[in-house]
Parts: sequence; structure tokens; C-alpha cells
Amino acid sequence: MEIATKEQLRGAFLRWAVVTVPLILLLGFGSSRIAPAGAENRWYAALVRPGITPPDWVFPVAWSALYILMGLALAMIINARGSRLRGLGIALFVLQLLLNLAWSPLFFGMHQVSSALILLIAIFVAALATTLVFGRIRSAAAWLMAPYLVWLCFAGVLNWEIGKLNPNASTLVPSSPSAQMSF
Repeated sequence: MEIATKEQLRGAFLRWAVVTVPLILLLGFGSSRIAPAGAENRWYAALVRPGITPPDWVFPVAWSALYILMGLALAMIINARGSRLRGLGIALFVLQLLLNLAWSPLFFGMHQVSSALILLIAIFVAALATTLVFGRIRSAAAWLMAPYLVWLCFAGVLNWEIGKLNPNASTLVPSSPSAQMSF
């Protein structure tokens, strides 16, 4: 049995990262396109939002950065051949990612604010479990997941506040754009 050099290990990691990072970005983008978010979504635009809500441009920037970090973390774990926790780490990652991808359609598409909050809690629990397992395999992979956990907490607070400020959000029907012109 031959031991791989650092360059060989780095090369294998980079090969995986070239697959995992774009794949996770593409899946995240696809999920966000199922139901438009931000200003593109009339229902969301009609909601009363808490003062801590960032400008709309922050969300795609933050999610892109988080998905890149998550893709790098996953590549590290996939590349950790020989770890007995590798399979569990990958399975937990896939679970939390699938839950994550369901949030935008549930919140922005189906207007289910309370259900989206429950889903966010499930995402956080799955992401925390993923991070803890990743940490037992590669500490750097766990650190790459940490900003995601922080963002999920922030998203939970926003989701909670939106629910409090809009108790009838699921029945809110935004006014349709008017074809009339005002003079």
C-alpha cells in the first residue's frame, strides 16, 4: 500500500471541489427559481418585514458564499477516504441540503411561514449534526460549515419575526399590478 503525497491529496480534494461547489450552487439557484424571492415575489414584497431584514441583494450574495463553503466542506469529507464516519457525514450533508432546498419553495412559493420556520429548525438540527460529524473527520470542514449555522439562526429569527408581524401571511393576496395610469 502506497501513501499519497500532500500534492496528490490536494489534487484529489480539488477534483472533488470542482464538482461539489458548482453542484451545490446550481441546486441552490434552482431551488430559489422555483418560487421567486425578494422584490421579484409580490407576496413577499407585501409582507411587513422586521427592521433587521437585510436589503434583497444580500441574500443571493450570502447564499452563494455559504454554498461555496458547504461545497468545499463536502469535498473535504468525500476526500477523507478511510474515515469510518465519512458515509454518515455525507448522508447527513445530503439530508440537510435536501431540507434546505425545500425551504424557498415552502416559504416564497406556498407562503407557509410557520411551516417554513419548523423546516428551518429541522435544517439547523441536521446541519448541526452534519457539522459535528464533519468535525470528527476534518476540523476544517466543520469550520467551513459554521457560517451556515450562524446564517440559519439569523434566518430563523427573520422567519419568526415575519410570522409575528404577518399572522395571516398564508392568506395574504398582494394587489395585482394595475394597468391604469395615474395622472
